[in-house]
Amino acid sequence: MTAALADYLGREPVAFVLLAAALAGFAVVGVRLSVIDWRTHRLPDRIVLPSYPAAILLLGAAAGIAGDWHRIAGMLGGGAALLLAFAALHLLHPQGLGLGDVKLAGLLGLYLGFAGRAELWWGPFLALVLGGLWSVLLLATRRATLRTSVAFGPFLIAGAGVGLAVLR
Repeated sequence: MTAALADYLGREPVAFVLLAAALAGFAVVGVRLSVIDWRTHRLPDRIVLPSYPAAILLLGAAAGIAGDWHRIAGMLGGGAALLLAFAALHLLHPQGLGLGDVKLAGLLGLYLGFAGRAELWWGPFLALVLGGLWSVLLLATRRATLRTSVAFGPFLIAGAGVGLAVLR
């Protein structure tokens, strides 16, 4: 996403401002949801659901103004792909992945899909790695058992954030 920001800054300042606003929204909502999920194991719909149209409007407008129509298709496809993939995982093991995580994955898919195909798959992969490492650390320090529930939202957000910041 840093490449898209730099590109938009150089050739289309309005698109840059819209993309920067979308990323600022990602950061604010991401931090807020991470804190809430860490404390309560909940990802409130009142925060996640309104973030969908905001992300679609800001990212879509940035791509449209810049003439990057492929990014709009990537954004919508990425959101749908992660929503459906995580919904399938939820159906397979409802105790392991909540509906809040499913809805959050769809939102993050919008950002990751906008950035590109690599980011779309690296974001969830990094979330699994980070969440897995945290869980192993909790087990190793005897602060958790195999039955302990761990909030996955913060790791989804961190994985997406790393994917957006580092890739391309």
